[in-house]
Amino acid sequence: MRSNLVAGNWKMNGDSASIGKLMANLTAALPAEPGVDIAVFPPSVYIAQVIGGFTGSPVAVGAQNVCEQPGEGAYTGEVSAAMLADVGCRYVIVGHSERRAMYEDSNERVAQKARHALEKGLMPIVCVGETEVQRDSGATLDVIAEQLQSVFAVLSVEDMHSIVVAYEPVWAIGTGKTATPSQAQEVHAFIRALFAKKDEPLAKGLRILYGGSVNAGNAGELFAQADIDGGLVGGASLDAQEFSAICRAAE
Repeated sequence: MRSNLVAGNWKMNGDSASIGKLMANLTAALPAEPGVDIAVFPPSVYIAQVIGGFTGSPVAVGAQNVCEQPGEGAYTGEVSAAMLADVGCRYVIVGHSERRAMYEDSNERVAQKARHALEKGLMPIVCVGETEVQRDSGATLDVIAEQLQSVFAVLSVEDMHSIVVAYEPVWAIGTGKTATPSQAQEVHAFIRALFAKKDEPLAKGLRILYGGSVNAGNAGELFAQADIDGGLVGGASLDAQEFSAICRAAE
């Protein structure tokens, strides 16, 4: 039985004071023993603060990105998987559409990031998704398959038991647009079928999140779909009451 996961991507928002307030509000709003896995992804400079603030809490903490290079070295501005694990991160997002579009994270680079994260005990959330032009041209499933083929090329079936996939249609991120439940379900079912070709038990246990303007109003209908196992939440994760409502919908 797959456990649902709600992941809050805080992106490049907040400061020490506002993040402290958000953590306090989340602690008050979330149930002490939620029926869903919960993780938040603060900006890297606040990871230690957030891990400390959620000590003893059901809320796990992850990073928004990781270097594709293993170990240490002359990679100015980068943070390694070993460093993230050392400070207490449990998850890391790789391949978010903003990283792909603005920072040229290729499919191959995303796959390497996932591989190094796994080597250090982190659970990567591998993001895939199509642009509006690609959807309008009917290329959605081809784009998703190509993005995942790079992951299949470097990870074993055993490795893939420890990843999460997030489907995030690029045209629905931060736009207020949301894929309909049936549109999202179609892609999630397709993703699960791709993994089933590798290993049926892997596919059955794989958690596939939906990301793209998820909010308290649409979360319940999205999460009710057979192959949607929670959400990768952007802006709504910065509001404790909204995020709590999304988590409750995932229960």
